[in-house]
Formats: sequence, structure tokens, C-alpha cells
Amino acid sequence: MNGHWLTISEYSSYRQLSVSSIRRYIKSDKVVYKKVLGKYFIFVTSENLDKKVSVVSSQKKIEIMGLNKEIKRLTEENNDMKMLIDIYEKNKNFNKDIYA
Repeated sequence: MNGHWLTISEYSSYRQLSVSSIRRYIKSDKVVYKKVLGKYFIFVTSENLDKKVSVVSSQKKIEIMGLNKEIKRLTEENNDMKMLIDIYEKNKNFNKDIYA
């Protein structure tokens, strides 16, 4: 059988479950696992892993696109704030010169 051995944390991310749930799966033999030097590894077939990776990568691409839009919006907002601060500072200095 072709596949990969994932650590508990990797398998947790892969399945989107908590680490404690994965440990319960191991205790109840719900997953194929092995223990190497005190560390657990869970077996995942290549086919299942590839399917999940392609779905996750598509979701990540969508998430990245959304985050890039948010970064652009925040950058524009930040630039607007800098401009307003510059205007305020110039007016403040102008008023000091007038009343000095």
C-alpha cells in the first residue's frame, strides 16, 4: 500500500481535528499507526493525501487572494492616514507661526 506516515500534529492538520482527538483515535485503533522512539506516526494513503492536498491548496489560494485584497485595502487606508497626519502637522505648524 502506497502512502505517507504523518506525525500526530501533521495528521491533526490534515484531518482538521484536535491532537487529543487523534490520540483517542490511536488508543481506540481507529487509525493505522506506528510508534518510533516514543513518537507516533499515522499512515495515510497517497490517494487520500493527494485529494486532501489539492482541496486544501485550492482553499489556500482563495484565502491568499482574500488576504491580498485585505492587505491592499489596509495599505490604502494607511496611506490616507499618513496624508491626513501630514496635513494636520502642517496646519499645526502654520498656526504656531501665525500666533508666535
